Amino acid sequence: FCPGCQALQPPAPRPDLFRVMDCDRSFRIDARQLQRRFRSLQRAVHPDRFGQRPPKEQYYSEQHSSLINKAYRTLLNPLSRGLYLLELSGVEPAQETDCDADSGFLMEIMEINEKLAEAKNEENLEEIETLIKVQQEELTREVTAAFERDDLQEAKKLLAKMKYFANLEDKLKAKKILS
Repeated sequence: FCPGCQALQPPAPRPDLFRVMDCDRSFRIDARQLQRRFRSLQRAVHPDRFGQRPPKEQYYSEQHSSLINKAYRTLLNPLSRGLYLLELSGVEPAQETDCDADSGFLMEIMEINEKLAEAKNEENLEEIETLIKVQQEELTREVTAAFERDDLQEAKKLLAKMKYFANLEDKLKAKKILS
């Protein structure tokens, strides 16, 4: 907002999502604080509040609201937050083939995929869901440690593994919907 006239101003061209959400640029975040900040910002700039304002401010409101949604979604999810931190550090995210060196990991992913394909009932799906959740929590701890050591290459490898588990989670959700 303009300090003089209080008119809403346009968002910065390439804003830092951590700054938008008033967070430290870190993999470790406080999800409750992030949610409070999200709600506070949305209350301040939500398009519904700008219905009686000039069209330019209405447009800026929509841009800010969209940016706040993007920042919240990106920073709340450990995988997207980690990938965003890599991007800010100038590190290219791992490609699908970068994990190929770890054949043990790929075998584990294939086994979980097979279990998912063969799952016959809700109990099987819950078992797989627990397995995926445990693996994601462990990877999140490892990624946190890698970022705190400033080991971006290790973080990159671990985030590539997290992508595989995120894909498994998506397949699991789709299978639950169909069953």
